[in-house]
Amino acid sequence: MEGEEQPPQEADTGPVVAAGASESVPRVLSGEPQNLSDADALNLLLEMKLKRRRERPNLPRTVTQLVAEDGSKVYVVGTAHFSDDSKRDVVKTIREVQPDVVVVELCQYRVSMLKMDERTLLREAKEVSLEKLQQAVRQNGLMSGLMQMLLLKVSAHITEQLGMAPGGEFREAFKEASRVPFCKFHLGDRPIPVTFKRAIAALSFWQKVKLAWGLCFLSDPISKDDVERCKQKDLLEQMMAEMIGEFPDLHRTIVAERDIYLTHALRQAARRLELPRASEAEPQKCVPSVVVGVVGMGHVPGIEKNWNTDLNIQEIMTVPPPSISGRVSRLAVKTVFFGLLGYSLYWMGRRTVSLVLSLPAAQYCLRRVSEARPNQ
Repeated sequence: MEGEEQPPQEADTGPVVAAGASESVPRVLSGEPQNLSDADALNLLLEMKLKRRRERPNLPRTVTQLVAEDGSKVYVVGTAHFSDDSKRDVVKTIREVQPDVVVVELCQYRVSMLKMDERTLLREAKEVSLEKLQQAVRQNGLMSGLMQMLLLKVSAHITEQLGMAPGGEFREAFKEASRVPFCKFHLGDRPIPVTFKRAIAALSFWQKVKLAWGLCFLSDPISKDDVERCKQKDLLEQMMAEMIGEFPDLHRTIVAERDIYLTHALRQAARRLELPRASEAEPQKCVPSVVVGVVGMGHVPGIEKNWNTDLNIQEIMTVPPPSISGRVSRLAVKTVFFGLLGYSLYWMGRRTVSLVLSLPAAQYCLRRVSEARPNQ
């Protein structure tokens, strides 16, 4: 329901019970084979995981470490969405820290990209079809759906230029998380319909026209070096500054608000974890957790900024009612759309009739009719 806080979506890759220092974990005595209780088996697997976890991990330069109030550690991997280096950074980080939770910059509306193969994704990303447009309009409304399709066109342009499907770092994170014992996988991004509806509501009519025009005629060539340079914070801040200067409200809804939502998702994931107990009589022990977040590099400064602040999630989850200009623009778009559709049908009908009448059989029938009329 709009206005209510929504926890990050979760996809389990195993029961989560691990984190913290290895001395907190009871050891299972070695020796001859024995029947292990469930708690002992969990402790054994947990001990194996903690042995693989490095106390001082060797992390890529794109990783930012944050610490929660309870001591839980969060490693945020800043990525470029079309980058092989980013995939390697994600894999290395997860293997080094053996996290209890992996959080990615995806929502339930984009989760399908995690299980699709690269070839299928590459084909899907290049195709912007009428069926996709209809689905986007049904899901997000007319204006938001059109905006989503324009952004998909941008993604298709980058995909065509680089020959690489988007979201490779998220797929790598999903695969690596499944290989870590007791690791959960969370979808940490705000639902796409909320983001697009808030973005559309924040723009004036002429801003929408200007943005749509720019996206429609995007054709500049993009190289892999351009994408890799996006991993540099200084260049990214420059790009963000240019975007803020032209569409400040768009930056607020698409970037700044999602920074807040992603920060909330990471803080929710970074909670102390309960260790398994051998019996009900044994006191419950909790340890800090270890979390890996995989987000676009543009979100990392915002997550750092918001990490120790109070966050209002309800405010950024509401969709404001459409303004008068918004209603007028939607009516104008509908009028133009149906006008073009009607004209296209009329033009196609005329062309079809002309084509049919030009056929020899049709000409023969018309002559016979015209010859028969005087006799009548």
